[in-house]
Amino acid sequence: MNHLFIINPAAGKGKTLKLIPVIEKIFEHRNEKYVIEVTKGVGHATELVRKYSSTEDFRIYSVGGDGTLNEVLNGMVNTNSSLAVIPSGSGNDFIKSIYNYSKKEKIEDIFLKMIDGKEKYIDLGIVNNRYFLNIASAGFDAEVAYNAIKLKKMPFIGGKLAYILGIIITVFKYKSPDLQIIIDNRKFNMKALLVAVANGRYYGGGINVTPEAKIDDGIFNVCNIEEVSKPRILVLFPKVIKGTHSKIKEVHFQNGKKIKLVSPKIISFNIDGEISRGKEVEFSMIENGIKIVCP
Repeated sequence: MNHLFIINPAAGKGKTLKLIPVIEKIFEHRNEKYVIEVTKGVGHATELVRKYSSTEDFRIYSVGGDGTLNEVLNGMVNTNSSLAVIPSGSGNDFIKSIYNYSKKEKIEDIFLKMIDGKEKYIDLGIVNNRYFLNIASAGFDAEVAYNAIKLKKMPFIGGKLAYILGIIITVFKYKSPDLQIIIDNRKFNMKALLVAVANGRYYGGGINVTPEAKIDDGIFNVCNIEEVSKPRILVLFPKVIKGTHSKIKEVHFQNGKKIKLVSPKIISFNIDGEISRGKEVEFSMIENGIKIVCP
């Protein structure tokens, strides 16, 4: 088997480069080809993965956070290579949908489990011509993610704390947009606090926004939350963080394969932690779209 390690040196506040000797030690006594590549900026992971996977089949390891994972994914779709996740960023959310990941686990053990892991096909989402594995969202949550990204760069602020602080900052300036939401053939309008379109279950440093989502059932789990008052946001989001928000009256869950959001004004949307802005966004489900490595 060929192994390709894509290392983002900016992930985990610079700790990922220290993992290179770990990889080299593992392969000292393994008669298998391995390549280590260190990314040099935004988009470089996609370029590297596309170059390698277009010529040979690899087990490709994303060594970084969920942003790195999304870049790696977008370089290998429609190839026969498989994707392995080495959680080395500040959030590490997607891996929680395939593995009972604990931050206390030694990274060396995770490497070995992934190198010797088994492959299976899981579903894949596509939004505005970009692929995603985990969760895409629009509205308040995307604004929170935008603020959390800035906060994560500060010393001693991890993924979940950055997300919580991002909520507090966003509460005071956010205005819910009037969204038209189309889920398959069902169309409705709502003043939305947020809409999360989920393949996986967790995002934002462990926030369980869609507790019923499954990565291999062929459908998105969609969480819609209606506009609420600012004080109520602070009451509601601790329940969203814990995944106990299903009985809140403003919270609605639906399933679908195609979701479209239309806003009269420009809004933010979040694709696996990457933020962009626009007035319209469309999500489609690709069943069994990617081969993932399970420990």
